Amino acid sequence: MPLPRTGPVRSEAARVAILEATAALVAARGYEQLTIEGVAERAGVGKQTIYRWWRSKGALVAECLMDGRLFDDRLALPDSGDVRADMRAWLLAVFEVMAAEPALVRSLVAAAAEHQEVGARLRESLAGSASVSGRLDAAIGTTANLRPGTSTEQLAEALIGAVVLRALSREPAGPADAELLVDALLGPATA
Repeated sequence: MPLPRTGPVRSEAARVAILEATAALVAARGYEQLTIEGVAERAGVGKQTIYRWWRSKGALVAECLMDGRLFDDRLALPDSGDVRADMRAWLLAVFEVMAAEPALVRSLVAAAAEHQEVGARLRESLAGSASVSGRLDAAIGTTANLRPGTSTEQLAEALIGAVVLRALSREPAGPADAELLVDALLGPATA
């Protein structure tokens, strides 16, 4: 996300102010109404400072997301001990965000496609060891599709891919979709 550059080291205080301003403006106005000018004004920096460190609005918002500043804990993967219920609850939370901010999700995908570092960080934050695949690792042996030796990282990527495809197609998603995805991921529920 931030561009490699020479010259003076960027101010951590300015970086934090920019990320906080971005998160506040997304929460108040939504992604579509977010402007670099608005972020710069709220953060007390020049637009050129933002563009020096982030190539696009999408890259800036992606860093906010990965820095944990956008959705509080709404997109945190629960860990109740019931992997099926946790995955369903997480998917429903993701679908709610997609419905409320469809342009935000598409912009994150676009930023990831445009910038390799954004893509790598977004992949790790969504499907990486601390998130979906980590939760699946902890549930090995508890469902049909989570046998020892299962590549939970590939299962996580398949799930995230399905979510991204849904976002890009602009198709609404709800509880029935979450249930189908969980069954595809974990195998059918047993009574």
